[in-house]
Amino acid sequence: MKPTAPSSIEGQHLQPAATRVDGHPDWQALADAARVTPGSHVNLSRDHDPGRHTPGLARDSGESELAEAKALLLDLQDRFFAAAEHALVVVLQAIDAAGKDGTIKHVMSGLNPVGVDVYSFKEPTPIESAHDYLWRYHRVLPERGRIAVFNRSYYEAVLTTRVHPEVLEPPVASTELHHLWHRRFQEINEWERYLHDNGTVIVKLFLNLSKSEQKRRFLERLENPQKNWKFSVNDLAERAHWDDYQLAFQEMLTHTSTAWAPWYVVPADHKWFSHLTTSAVLVQSLRGMEPKYPALTDAARERLTAAKSTLDSEPG
Repeated sequence: MKPTAPSSIEGQHLQPAATRVDGHPDWQALADAARVTPGSHVNLSRDHDPGRHTPGLARDSGESELAEAKALLLDLQDRFFAAAEHALVVVLQAIDAAGKDGTIKHVMSGLNPVGVDVYSFKEPTPIESAHDYLWRYHRVLPERGRIAVFNRSYYEAVLTTRVHPEVLEPPVASTELHHLWHRRFQEINEWERYLHDNGTVIVKLFLNLSKSEQKRRFLERLENPQKNWKFSVNDLAERAHWDDYQLAFQEMLTHTSTAWAPWYVVPADHKWFSHLTTSAVLVQSLRGMEPKYPALTDAARERLTAAKSTLDSEPG
């Protein structure tokens, strides 16, 4: 069965009618529903409902479906690691409390940690600030066969700095800011194209959370002693810039979703569906690389046969 891409009526993305193929979740349809078409203009409030989930899928069955996705990911990663033909970078961007850490915990935990590195990028260090804004990300890019997960990324250079231009280093005149953001969009696109052309696949996930759900999660962190540690007073200060961040997200998605590194907008109000959609994107991205175990040469097969004969001849 060939999966169909989501259709659109008056800017509203409709879910694919088929949610299952041969009794299994339709990973392709789930991934397609989240993909930002390169060249399209993104309006988050109009086109992407953070609370949506696909008819036919439910929270009750989400646990088993996520387990199925993890099994698929582990098998694909094993072949990806053995083939060592590509590297994979998973970019996670979102507003506070959207579930970046939870995504890493619940989705990435299905991968073999031997082949995965997770980087959580905080405020730049003095050494990092002394370099260009892509430097600290380029230096930790994975080698072929490995996966790197960026918890926040170089896209902070067109998000946080756009909302708070006063933190830009070196400083930029206010009259030049519009040109700066568009120049950075172009620089990022070109850098990602360079990486793509050299064997690095980039999967970009934007976890789309509603303002009301962020409020609920903040209150849960404040009211639950076991979650107090997750809350920072800075989270509330940043919430005051909600509209500015939404505009920055829309511009980022509009200008940097490309054929070689498209964005996926993941509905994040329902954690189970967010994890399932993220899993679908990763499954389809790894499948798209068609990873295969390396084929043995005749000489290598002869050596294996000889080694087996040696072991079989041992007593006991």
